[in-house]
Amino acid sequence: MTKIILTRHGHVEGIRPRRFRGRTELALTERGRAEAKAVAARIAEAWKPVKVYTSPMDRCVATGREIALACNTDSEVVAALNDLDYGRWRWLTDDEVRAAWPDLFAAWYANPHHVRFPDGESLQDLVARAADVLRLVLERHPGTSETVVLVGHESVNRALLLQLLDQPLSAYWRLDQSPCAINEIDLARDGILVRRVNETHHLRGLD
Repeated sequence: MTKIILTRHGHVEGIRPRRFRGRTELALTERGRAEAKAVAARIAEAWKPVKVYTSPMDRCVATGREIALACNTDSEVVAALNDLDYGRWRWLTDDEVRAAWPDLFAAWYANPHHVRFPDGESLQDLVARAADVLRLVLERHPGTSETVVLVGHESVNRALLLQLLDQPLSAYWRLDQSPCAINEIDLARDGILVRRVNETHHLRGLD
C-alpha cells in the first residue's frame, strides 16, 4: 500500500479578495508561512513520508520545503502538479472577468467541465496532468507501504480527488481545498481508500 498525504500550499495574496492566480508567482504571506509550518508539524507527527513532491510554483516549493525539513526527507518538483493555466484570465478579479467574458464566466461556475480558458487550459487538461502524478507515485513507490506528500494547488488537488473518488468533472466545485489542508489517501492493490478530505484542525489558532 502507498499512502498519499495531499496538501495545498499556504496562504498567498489573491485568495481573498479572489483573483485567478494560476501560474502567477506568489510568495507565501506571513500567514502562509505559519500555515506551512503547522502542516509540516502535523505531517511529521502523524506520518513518516519518504518523499515530498511539489508543484513548480514558489508557494508550493516553499510549503514543501517546510514539510521536508520537519520530516527529515527531501522534496522534488513535479511539473504535472502545477496550477491551472488560466491564460488571459490570470490575475484578474471575478468582476474583471465577468465584464470581459460574461458567458464564459457564468459557464465556469455552472459547467466547469465545458470551459477552456482563453489561451489557457481546460479541466480535461488538468485531469490528464493529475493522472500523470498518480502514475509517478505508483511507479516510484509501488506497494511499498511508503508515505509520500504531494503539495499542489486548489485546482489540481480537486482534480486528483475527483479521480480517486470516481467523480465526474462536473463535481469540481463540490470539493473544497483550504490552504495547507490535509487529504489522506491509501492506494492498495485491492482499491483506493480516501481517509481524510480538507482536514484543517492543525491550523486552529492561526486566525
